[in-house]
Amino acid sequence: MSIVAFLLLGLIAGFLGSKIVAGSGQGILGDVIVGVVGALIGGLLFNFFGAHGVTGLNLYSIFVATAGSVLLLAVYYAIRNRESSA
Repeated sequence: MSIVAFLLLGLIAGFLGSKIVAGSGQGILGDVIVGVVGALIGGLLFNFFGAHGVTGLNLYSIFVATAGSVLLLAVYYAIRNRESSA
């Protein structure tokens, strides 16, 4: 998978994950970072449970990366909210 395709996948997945968790995007750079890290997390988790990870720029890979992005953002917001309430 080319770097450009991986960045595009990250942008799409980061935007979708941000919309699901926070209701708004993180900006282009933020969405790319969240999506790329989410793709890595999602790929590792899916491989751990016996499924394929990110396989290219397709709907399945967008699903995997979005799932990882949602997990990443949920953990991030849980930690951030816990620190702000203390």
